[in-house]
Amino acid sequence: MRRAARTTISAPPTNPLKARLKKGEPVLGLVVTVNNVEVAAQAAALGFDFLWLEMEHSPLSLETVRNIVLATRGLPAVPLARPPVNELWMAKRLLDCGVLGVVFPFTRTPELARQAVASCRYPPIGRRGSGAGLAQFRWPAANGYYDFADENVLVVAVVEDTSALEHIDEIAATPGIDVLFIGTSDLSFSLGLRGEQEHPKLEAAIAKIVAAGKKHRKVLGRPARSAAEVRKLTSQGFLFFMTATELELMVAGAAQLLEPLGRLQVGSAGAGV
Repeated sequence: MRRAARTTISAPPTNPLKARLKKGEPVLGLVVTVNNVEVAAQAAALGFDFLWLEMEHSPLSLETVRNIVLATRGLPAVPLARPPVNELWMAKRLLDCGVLGVVFPFTRTPELARQAVASCRYPPIGRRGSGAGLAQFRWPAANGYYDFADENVLVVAVVEDTSALEHIDEIAATPGIDVLFIGTSDLSFSLGLRGEQEHPKLEAAIAKIVAAGKKHRKVLGRPARSAAEVRKLTSQGFLFFMTATELELMVAGAAQLLEPLGRLQVGSAGAGV
């Protein structure tokens, strides 16, 4: 009796996000906030470039992250995760689950920026541990996972606090930071604006971050809630976009059906950034 041929899914030669960003092309991510693997798998096939697995503002667990990583194997969207803290042990566990990038919240200082990079690289470059059996299964690279990971794991530093503005040039200059992402909502709160998005103080803070990012040739990212906003921000030099949550898309889809019938009742479904 002949055995059926075993099929495998090979890792791409490079992280598709890095490849697109290197070409100057925008990338769009859907935010996953619910512990549902099927929702994430459906989202990964819709046309988004990455899934932003939201662990800071939602109850996603490490187990759910791992299940999503497996469920999206072979699908177009690349899994990234935002942990609740910038810590070596947390980034290590997420990467060993098989995400191909980490979004580090509240990168306030050059030290935290360097720690973010070190968490995502193997020695002697960084401090990541070598127990990557699960990640190797997700990304079976032809030349070995460790070199593949050092080249392809995306490091995203979120600037969302006024204290970061004092060190923004040093943060942006950090080797290994791929994306400088502006958390506009938390930055607004940090400025005392309670989340307001159209204020001269916020615009000045964003401009300072943008200038540092461009000076040090970092990819710039920020939230974008509509196609029009993506186009506008792309023209300003932004390329990495956190878009809607899966729940926000559900609300938007329901509105198309229910609003003309006078049946719509809108709730909040944001992830915050």
